[in-house]
Amino acid sequence: MSVPGDAQIAAVLQAAQGGDRQAAADLLPLVYAELRELARARLAREAPGQTLTATALVHEAFLRVAGDNQMTWEGRRHFFFAAARAMREILVEQARRKAGPKQGGDRRRLELDDACAVLEPPTDDVLAVHEALEELEQRDPQAAQIVLLRYFAGMTMDETAAVLGMAERTLDRHWRYIRAWLMKRLG
Repeated sequence: MSVPGDAQIAAVLQAAQGGDRQAAADLLPLVYAELRELARARLAREAPGQTLTATALVHEAFLRVAGDNQMTWEGRRHFFFAAARAMREILVEQARRKAGPKQGGDRRRLELDDACAVLEPPTDDVLAVHEALEELEQRDPQAAQIVLLRYFAGMTMDETAAVLGMAERTLDRHWRYIRAWLMKRLG
């Protein structure tokens, strides 16, 4: 089985936007493996006890992106960017749900292990990164795109450079600046 190319995905995206229902159905198999790998990489950084699976994250993100009838994609890059944004929204919604009063809010789970109690390690602070990202979007939209793809979609540097169409050296320079800004912003 060969990996679908940019031209093949772009053609299916264009047909799906034109109302071709079969093209919309053909899109998921073309992008599924890559979306699942992005989701798996992102969820691997989550704290233990994560209830969301990579498969569930991909399916939910795909439904949001493909189900948006007003969305028009300018190609493969734009589609994957929209999918990364959907993954971000899903992870933020889940973090907010877990932080809500019905889920214990800011209380930590106490697990009893034989004769002693152990506190669970703190969860990944998706909400703090989300808030910082919203601020960054106002200041530097391209930097916010980089964070979205690196942090929320779990892309590597070379994958991010390819999606954004920039040289890896340029991306590396931006990434160093962004990391410094985030460390200062997140304390």
